[in-house]
Amino acid sequence: MTIRVVVVDDEPMVCAHLRTILGTADDLEVVGEGHDGAEGVEAVMRLRPDVVLMDLRMPNVDGLTAIERIAALADPPKVVALTTFDADQYVLRALRAGAAGFLVKSTPPEDLIDLVRVAAEGNMVLSPAAARRLVAASSDRQSTRERARELAASLTERELEVLAGLGEGLSNA
Repeated sequence: MTIRVVVVDDEPMVCAHLRTILGTADDLEVVGEGHDGAEGVEAVMRLRPDVVLMDLRMPNVDGLTAIERIAALADPPKVVALTTFDADQYVLRALRAGAAGFLVKSTPPEDLIDLVRVAAEGNMVLSPAAARRLVAASSDRQSTRERARELAASLTERELEVLAGLGEGLSNA
């Protein structure tokens, strides 16, 4: 079975490079490309690929918006964010938007080919740096939760009532 791929990046050279890399695999075929998010969504609707490699920072319609639009389709392909920026905000926003993975453009070509296959099978793919950041962010949240529980345990009964009221959206009065 051939895995059909659409590449979306505002740099034509990057699209050409990805087409060349993926073209070395017998089971991958780049069936189209887009140079902004709107073109990417259009290519997805027209070509029905299995996987989309989506840059995040592009003019006009950005990659995050395009990922959301693609995820809302009836039978969406797997979208993998492929970008130079691996900051936490991008990783989390891409995954929340519906991306099936997050890779940096410095991913070695042979790894990229394998990771496209993994994404096509329905598995999440993450660059090692993105995975480390997600684990670190998750453990930070756990310690924040534990600290909040400790603080709540030290409150009086009345303070807990006020806190619960605030949590329900009640005013200070």
